[in-house]
Amino acid sequence: MVAALREPPAQGSAGLHGKKAAVTIKPDRDNARVRMFPPAAPLLNVLGGIGLQWLWPIDLGFLIPAPARYWIGGLIAAGAFFGLGLWSVVLMRHSGQNVNPWTPTFRILDRGPFAVTRNPMYLQMVLICLGIAVMLANPWLLLLTPVCAWALDRLAIQPEEAYLEAKFGDAYRAYKTRVRRWL
Repeated sequence: MVAALREPPAQGSAGLHGKKAAVTIKPDRDNARVRMFPPAAPLLNVLGGIGLQWLWPIDLGFLIPAPARYWIGGLIAAGAFFGLGLWSVVLMRHSGQNVNPWTPTFRILDRGPFAVTRNPMYLQMVLICLGIAVMLANPWLLLLTPVCAWALDRLAIQPEEAYLEAKFGDAYRAYKTRVRRWL
């Protein structure tokens, strides 16, 4: 049974809810053409925020005292990691898909965190940046986080959505009407 889930369906086969794909994708082009390694955006965001704070420090530690900000930021980051990221990876692996955006997608997942947001792993990355910003009381990191979200949207999400719409057609368009891109 597990082996059957791991085998990719034939081109043009049923996607979400048994609907056929609108366009046949050439095997050598069957991936999202994502233009960046997605974890690079939050990593650069955190490093940039820490670097800017080191160069031009702004003290916001008085807004949320040290023990509380560690708990609040840690809960945001941990909640995002476990509730969005890890759960999404487990669902993708159980469906026989790879989390690597440069590999083919065989079916649209629409349960778990994918029922709430079309991009739970990218949302997780942005929320972890926010959690780290709170923990470090780093205003630069907080200001850079929308740039991280913008980079993920332009360089990863939009190419993925174009690929999925071309591959799954009406099934993916129906999913897009039910589930928002971020929240």
